[in-house]
Amino acid sequence: MTERDHRKAGSPAGAAQRADPRSLAGQRLTAGQRVRQFANLTNGSTLLGLAVAGIAGTAVSRGPRGLIIASGYSWRLPFAGAFTLGNVVICRVRAEQLTANPALLGHEEKHCSQYAWCLGLPFLPLYFLAAGWSQVRTGNPASANFFERRAGLAAGGYLDTRTPRPAPRGAGGIEV
Repeated sequence: MTERDHRKAGSPAGAAQRADPRSLAGQRLTAGQRVRQFANLTNGSTLLGLAVAGIAGTAVSRGPRGLIIASGYSWRLPFAGAFTLGNVVICRVRAEQLTANPALLGHEEKHCSQYAWCLGLPFLPLYFLAAGWSQVRTGNPASANFFERRAGLAAGGYLDTRTPRPAPRGAGGIEV
């Protein structure tokens, strides 16, 4: 029996083949992932994410590690290919494309954890302050943004445009 026959027959081998091995949506959550999921649900940030996903007409599906993927986002703002609201990762591509990019998905997952650490919605003004600070310092909203740096600039598709500034006189060679 070929793999195709197993899939048609609905056998366990076929079920394993039908499940996207990259999505890991069926795996058990770690304790930390459950805590993050619960925190973001109770602090309202995941509910906001689901509301935005619904209003934007995205396709919502279960993702790996307790994430929810809202795919097919077409609004102009934000400019990013993907962004998070609580445990909801909202992206412009299909869910399969996002789960096939473990670096980007991991980057967005770190933002989900940042929502939990910031107690939910306070993450948004803190993030925008960090983005503004980065814009002033480097000319782009990500390079010096604490949240983007902690999530991994390269994984999020950002370039590090920070340029070391020379130390002021008398600073003993320490960069400021």
